[in-house]
Amino acid sequence: MDSKEFRKKGYEFVDWVAEYLEEIEKYPVKPPVRPGDIKNQFPESPPEKGERIEEIFEDFKRIIVPGMTHWQHPGWFAYFPANNSPESILAELLTAGMGAQCMVWATSPAATELEEVVTEWLKQLMDLPRNWAGVIQDTASTATLCALLTAREWVSDFEVNEKGMVGKYTIYVSQEAHSSAEKGAKIAGFGRENIRYISTDDRFAIIPEEVERAMIEDQERGLRPTAVVATLGTTSSGAFDPLEELGKICQRQRTWLHVDAAYAGPAAMLKEKSHLFRGLENADSFVFNPHKWLLTNFDCSVYFVKDPELLTRTMSIDPEYLKTAHDQEVKNYRDWGIQLGRRFRALKLWFVLRSYGASGLRAFLREHIRLGELFTNLVEEHPGFELMAPAELGLVCFRFNDGVLEGEKLDEFNRELLGRINARGEIFLTHTLLREEFILRMAIGQRKTTEDHVHRAWQLIQEEAEKLRER
Repeated sequence: MDSKEFRKKGYEFVDWVAEYLEEIEKYPVKPPVRPGDIKNQFPESPPEKGERIEEIFEDFKRIIVPGMTHWQHPGWFAYFPANNSPESILAELLTAGMGAQCMVWATSPAATELEEVVTEWLKQLMDLPRNWAGVIQDTASTATLCALLTAREWVSDFEVNEKGMVGKYTIYVSQEAHSSAEKGAKIAGFGRENIRYISTDDRFAIIPEEVERAMIEDQERGLRPTAVVATLGTTSSGAFDPLEELGKICQRQRTWLHVDAAYAGPAAMLKEKSHLFRGLENADSFVFNPHKWLLTNFDCSVYFVKDPELLTRTMSIDPEYLKTAHDQEVKNYRDWGIQLGRRFRALKLWFVLRSYGASGLRAFLREHIRLGELFTNLVEEHPGFELMAPAELGLVCFRFNDGVLEGEKLDEFNRELLGRINARGEIFLTHTLLREEFILRMAIGQRKTTEDHVHRAWQLIQEEAEKLRER
């Protein structure tokens, strides 16, 4: 493709994206396809000769788009949002066009220094400790793995990196912690049997006294408590673990405190939500995902550490072919994470921060919190539904319960209700288990979701519940 054709097709593709975002509500949020429906439309072998871009684009529209789940749909209430924005999309285009590999300062000086700038800006916006240092990772799962690896080396005085895992190191997580904590523990060599799942209180937050009790018991058995993974805004219910108490325990036990705020982190920008982050200054590491609730295309996860030297000592490998003349003067972010090769993720985040500004971002977050409060009130006012967990932000956990069904029958009713709601195609909800009970999750945070969409979702939920009850 020459420059002339690239420019022509580029305009067409941008037009398609703009139209897609304008008309996204015409699509079902989740496609009505079965496994294999998409794959079976492709030939078994690759083409021998190159094909025209027009033909490829038509197949994209005919085969790919109808098989996609539309995360940018305003009826998206599943999992957590994975927002984008026009500004972020355009920045991604520029990133792709430059095709930069940003592993060290010398390979892309502007990429490294912009990453320093945007992470510093975020510290100010979120009122994070000024002595923390930030780096952009791909996802919070990677950041949590980095935290566990660093904790392992800190506790072992870097012996594990040299000699391998000798002895038993333990980590402590809430029963409501994200699965990435377990996955990271396995990858980092802790082993599943050395993960302690700590019980939660009536708000589904970890119980600090149980954490310290488990640590003391492990020490008596000759084990070494290594890290606590706390969560601000758990995946299932949006619970906030008590950081002040956990921080004191970790200091007493010389144990690493990592805080996973993948979804809820941006709420730290709001003064009225600052109480949810009380004690964060005692953490050793902290992660949140702008690609969830901060209008930045996936993937973009910001990871902060109190002592970056511990992180770089854990991760650094220094072969001759990667050495440059400026290594002593600059940050080489290849030493701040798992990957050697790095995308220019800071550019899209910079576009978003400049385009919206602090006031625009705060207004965006506050509107979703308001909509969460609206939906919470609708649930609480209805005699046939009940709220199942405190709703601090835009995540609301609820279920149908008219007082007639119990136990497995009540779970089965809500399970079928969820299927019927999603089959309508207008909205998409997901579920979780809280205290082994089947719960519906309404996660409000998509960029284009309005109050009308929330009211429409509530109407559909009630309609399907009534049909199912009358069946």
